[in-house]
Amino acid sequence: MKTLPSILFIVLILFYSCNPNSKVELKKSPVKTSESLKEEIHNTLDMWHQAASKANYEAYFDLMTKNGVFIGTDATENWQNVAFKTFSKPYFDKGKAWSFIAVERNVYVYDDKKLAWFDELLDTQMKLCRGSGIMKLEDGKWKVAHYVLSITIPNDNVDEVINMKANTDSILTKKLKMKD
Repeated sequence: MKTLPSILFIVLILFYSCNPNSKVELKKSPVKTSESLKEEIHNTLDMWHQAASKANYEAYFDLMTKNGVFIGTDATENWQNVAFKTFSKPYFDKGKAWSFIAVERNVYVYDDKKLAWFDELLDTQMKLCRGSGIMKLEDGKWKVAHYVLSITIPNDNVDEVINMKANTDSILTKKLKMKD
């Protein structure tokens, strides 16, 4: 007799779960718009730059992917993450890394909403610079996967800059061609 109520209970549960009119609503995570994703990316980049200006090594590199790349203003600066960490550590340890403040930024989100690219004009200790890069969504957080920093040169000054760096560029170009 004790098994009859148990059987009825199981039958009711099965009936209820198979009934198309009984809906169990699962919480869906809200779909993020491109604008909200762009805002997240803006915030991440601002935090990344701020971490450098405050010499917060951990925060800075936590906002980069593990295989992130930083390309600096010097032709020899193509830093893979581990090498960039090693190069940067003494600056961060001294309490003064670098200070970049975005004065203009454009962000573009890829269709899959897991990749984005950006360009930014920066106020820096080197005066105006251009930054551009790729952001990647990892574990629900946007991270810098690839960053390129360049010094802006007014078009009217290009010839002067070319002349100024001609010797150094010639030597480096010869070295690089000899590697091939």
